[in-house]
Amino acid sequence: MRFTKMQGLGNDYLFIDGRRGLPEDLPELSRRMSDRHFGAGSDGIICVCPSDKADFRMRMFNADGSEGKMCGNGIRCFGKYVYDQGMTEKTRLSVETLAGLRYLELEAADGRAVSVTADMGVPAVGAPRQVQVLGRSYQVIPVSMGNPHGVVFLDSIAELDLHVLGPAFERSGVYTEDGGNTEFALLRTPEQLEVRVWERGSGETMACGTGACASLAAAASAGL
Repeated sequence: MRFTKMQGLGNDYLFIDGRRGLPEDLPELSRRMSDRHFGAGSDGIICVCPSDKADFRMRMFNADGSEGKMCGNGIRCFGKYVYDQGMTEKTRLSVETLAGLRYLELEAADGRAVSVTADMGVPAVGAPRQVQVLGRSYQVIPVSMGNPHGVVFLDSIAELDLHVLGPAFERSGVYTEDGGNTEFALLRTPEQLEVRVWERGSGETMACGTGACASLAAAASAGL
């Protein structure tokens, strides 16, 4: 099969043209292809599918095989992929996702997309809640970007053992029964956040588009 590996800020996905059909077991395919030692290596796979509601439909599967509702870096790569592959000549695109319709604006030069701006939708920020994780109490601000997030503001994030803390938050019950994404955020200045992300189904990733938006929304709601 043919696929294309793309990354947005290091958040990498394997793209598959599924307009004429897809393999049957996409969760298993994502688990096998995403493996960084025995597969191609990625944070998941993204499939380009036809849509009766938009220009295209995006299906995204995490590295563990679970299907995600929305992916910010992934959908930016999606826009470049369909344009560069000649699937569309439009520079304004609508994309159907499990989180609803999302809209992209492409800047093109010499027949290729050089940047993609994504309308990420309206964040829904919930009331802060205290959560006990590994014997410590944390304040979590829940945010929905179409997919579930929890933002935790800390005084330091560099030394966090995210491979221990991340899964513990995912299982803490603060999200939906399927878990969620956790952003551990440090306010450097009122204009700058530093964030480490534990993504549901993929672990720590180099970047997360919906997570960046969720962190900003949480900071604004908290008056930071």
